[in-house]
Amino acid sequence: MHKVFSRVGGALGLMLFGINSSHAMDSYRYLHVTIETPWLIFIFLLMAIFVPFVLMASLVWRYAERKPDPEKEQQIAEDGKR
Repeated sequence: MHKVFSRVGGALGLMLFGINSSHAMDSYRYLHVTIETPWLIFIFLLMAIFVPFVLMASLVWRYAERKPDPEKEQQIAEDGKR
C-alpha cells in the first residue's frame, strides 16, 4: 500500500511541476463583476435567510391551530400515574 501511495504522490508531483504559474496572475479576469452583482448577492442572501423563517412561521401557524386530543391527554395522564 505504501508503494502505491508513493508512486501516486510521485506522479502527482511531476504533473504539478509542469503547471504554468502565470495563469494564477490572471485569475481575477474570471470574476465578472457587473452592475447586477450586488442585486444577485442580495437576492441570494434574501432567499437563504428568509426562506427558513417563512417555513418556520408557516409550520408554527399550522400546528398552533390544532387542538390537543382529550383522549390522548387522558391516556398520558393515566400512564404517568402507574
